[in-house]
Amino acid sequence: MGKEVENTKTIDNYLDSHYIHRSNWLRAAVLGANDGILSTASIAIGVAAASDSRETILLATLAGLVAGALSMAAGEYVSVSSQTDVEKADIEREKQELEETPEVELQILAQIYEKRGLKKKTAQNVAKELTEHDALGAHIRDELGINEISQANPIQAAFASGAAFTVGGLLPLLVVLFLSLESIEYTLYGFALFFLILLGALAAKTGGSSVGKAVARITFWGTVAMGLTALVGYLFNVNVV
Repeated sequence: MGKEVENTKTIDNYLDSHYIHRSNWLRAAVLGANDGILSTASIAIGVAAASDSRETILLATLAGLVAGALSMAAGEYVSVSSQTDVEKADIEREKQELEETPEVELQILAQIYEKRGLKKKTAQNVAKELTEHDALGAHIRDELGINEISQANPIQAAFASGAAFTVGGLLPLLVVLFLSLESIEYTLYGFALFFLILLGALAAKTGGSSVGKAVARITFWGTVAMGLTALVGYLFNVNVV
């Protein structure tokens, strides 16, 4: 008995060590921080090009940071909540189908395992044993494709996005607050790229992926975003925020 408990703990620890368990909150956090850096830096650059007042630039950047963080959190919450509603509706439908047509559902489960490579008899036995153990759980996992890793968490995603946007947005704000206003547009651009590189490396390290690819990807698209903003402002001779 003690050995079985120990083996279970070992398996749980092994599963927890995989990076895929971090994918939900990591995606929201990286997206929030990336947007925070780019959005607030762009706002600061646009306002700095039109004003020499530090107070004006700070106020605009701070307003953009607060509005952006709340927007990211609210948007993520609504989006993930919609996904959760769909998942719940599918689970309720699956419960009803299991009550009304259990034999059909058993065959569906067996066919799923057979398509994954099991022999027909083996697939039937596996489907039968899993149905006896936890029919709904088996169908949620194998028919609907919902599991603990992929299952949406609106509160977690909203908090991660909002907090990450705030952290990302504070970086350009600190540049405006403490550095010289002379050529502040170029200073902000340089620091924004530097922050994006750090973000890419940190996200890759946390997710166990290639640091080089992540840095190149986030730097390239960050440069494209800020470059296009600057290009539009140049072409139309206006400050694009």
